[in-house]
Amino acid sequence: MTQNRPLTPVYPALSRAYPAEFTVSDQYRDSLPDLQNGPASLIVGARTAIQHVGISNFRLPIRYHTRDGGEIVLETSVTGTVSLDADRKGINMSRIMRSFYAHAEKQFSLGVLAAAVHDYKQHLDAFDARIQMRLSYPVRVASLRSGLSGWQYYDIALELVDQAGQRLRMMHFDYVYSSTCPCSLELSEHARESRGQLATPHSQRSIARLSVVMQGEEKLWFEDMVALCRRAVATETQVMVKREDEQAFAELNAANPIFVEDAVRAFAQQLLAEPRIGDFRIVASHQESLHSHDAVSLLTEGPTFAQVSLDPMIFAGLRA
Repeated sequence: MTQNRPLTPVYPALSRAYPAEFTVSDQYRDSLPDLQNGPASLIVGARTAIQHVGISNFRLPIRYHTRDGGEIVLETSVTGTVSLDADRKGINMSRIMRSFYAHAEKQFSLGVLAAAVHDYKQHLDAFDARIQMRLSYPVRVASLRSGLSGWQYYDIALELVDQAGQRLRMMHFDYVYSSTCPCSLELSEHARESRGQLATPHSQRSIARLSVVMQGEEKLWFEDMVALCRRAVATETQVMVKREDEQAFAELNAANPIFVEDAVRAFAQQLLAEPRIGDFRIVASHQESLHSHDAVSLLTEGPTFAQVSLDPMIFAGLRA
């Protein structure tokens, strides 16, 4: 005779009320399951090493030094990853966040990065580690002629890579500027001179991302990168503008017409002359008002940023 079995398992009656008074003992904590540190038999998919695994867009306030001797606290987005051996299931990602909280109140930006990388490798038993902190850095900028001023914000990322026993300190710096097409400028002048025809050259908001390896003991300040970019390309977009400033900006653009090829070479000239900078990459996008597409360029120096494959989003990620 076949015995009928219940279709669902029978459980004891479970409480549906949140146990606010419950406290966790060491013994209870030790009894909690930890799948990420489980045996290799739990690995899903190919049993192969992972180059980077971690967290992205973890935000917290970080303190930064300013070049004039002050300090500023800015909201910072953290991406932190470590390598993972082929025979390990995973990592405890909360350790990455705990490392930052442990050091953020006691140290400044690069010190936080260095201390967090040390913690990663020690607690997570990883052979490589990478941390990046993204922020928007404010600088007070004067207008060209009116005497007004306003806050210009620069998107910056600091990156520390610990790989094969070597540490690289990098900065990624976005610079937004106006680019007046030299060809369009000359064609406009030709129309004026030859036919008395009013014409205007096309200009557009443009953006360059400078990624540099910081080298040597002397600090490379954010303000130094601002000054370097302005020396290379003088037509930085403006913050506070009256009519006299708008006229001045038109004159400044006419005095500095620039193709995207000119832009990356002008930035490269300044980077090559800076002893605190080693390898670098410059990615520029002129988001044209003439064409329906952008004019783009990429220039690298040294092996750090050299690449064979081009990230499909490397130019799309530049939005001025």
